[in-house]
Amino acid sequence: MNPNPQIAIIGGGLAGLTAAIHLCKAGKSVVLFEKNTYPKHKVCGEFISNEVLPYFEELGLNIESLQPTHIHKTLISIISGKSISANLPLGGFGISRFKLDNYLYEKAIESGCQIINQQVNEIDFSDDLFTIQTENNKTFQAKVVLGAFGKRSNLDIKLLRNFIQKKSPWLAVKAHYKGDFPNDLVELHNFDGGYCGVSKVEDDIINICYLTKFESFKKEKDISNFQINVLNKNPKLKAIFDNSELLFEKPLTISQVSFESKKQVENHILMLGDTAGLIHPLCGNGMAMAIHSAKIASEFTLDFLNGKINRSELEMNYAKQWNFNFKSRIQMGKILSKLLLNPFLSNMMMKWLIIFPKSLPFLIQKTHGKPIQ
Repeated sequence: MNPNPQIAIIGGGLAGLTAAIHLCKAGKSVVLFEKNTYPKHKVCGEFISNEVLPYFEELGLNIESLQPTHIHKTLISIISGKSISANLPLGGFGISRFKLDNYLYEKAIESGCQIINQQVNEIDFSDDLFTIQTENNKTFQAKVVLGAFGKRSNLDIKLLRNFIQKKSPWLAVKAHYKGDFPNDLVELHNFDGGYCGVSKVEDDIINICYLTKFESFKKEKDISNFQINVLNKNPKLKAIFDNSELLFEKPLTISQVSFESKKQVENHILMLGDTAGLIHPLCGNGMAMAIHSAKIASEFTLDFLNGKINRSELEMNYAKQWNFNFKSRIQMGKILSKLLLNPFLSNMMMKWLIIFPKSLPFLIQKTHGKPIQ
């Protein structure tokens, strides 16, 4: 166990593991802290834009070996079931977090990363050095810390981050199903108070993940009632559920999903993925953004450790590049979410898209990036 790595990464999701692989391949010593063990299911849409593929290839990651689905079409429906379809400008692939995270975990270890299955309780910065304390009172020191601990963490509270002080009304639910659904399609279905994404992942599995206001969910008391009385009001969603068999013992849930603005650097920690900012799941770009943020943070971290920039420049450059790549996408996601959650506006938007179908690929492009080189 190395108590003094050059880099400590807090959180072993997509962003944390990708950054670990990148930095280890560059010859740096990295310790990654992850409280959970692998493999593990996560509440997630499990669709990734093809924009990440050049970067994965650069890191020597063979996503094809995981047998993902290849997705190049989309369909969007509003509550009435009225829908429009289009080709995805870049396309994407479907892969479960259960399989992808475990693959990245194995690749991180293979690259030389030390992974510690402990929760981090404290991070202090003093004299240009971070001191990290885990739940079992082990202490580590590092020159750089990358925060990749997800949407919500005890560390957000410790760091007094602004968004954590506000209650969020959002709840997310996800499960895997067996049924008849095209391999090359990702669907987004609107319902009263939320929206639901449907797409195939590996092994002929359908991933269904939806986001809803907690107040709307609470009225129905449980997931089964919510599905029957709310989700199934959209006939397209009802047809999917009626013809699919639940593979999980019960769906996974996560509450207090916050779309409030976040700072990309807190207490000199570079924040990655959902820790830095969360795009609405309806955009289907959260996973790609997490991976891209790992690349940006890793490259500036290497510049810092190799003496090309100082810490102030490291933090300023990272925040600037993060905002350049993601800020407008997140803003567009918020606009689209407001449109879909308003029955009148969602109906008007659907009418507009039917009259001007080329508008849909344009909107998709506004929430996605170019291939990451």
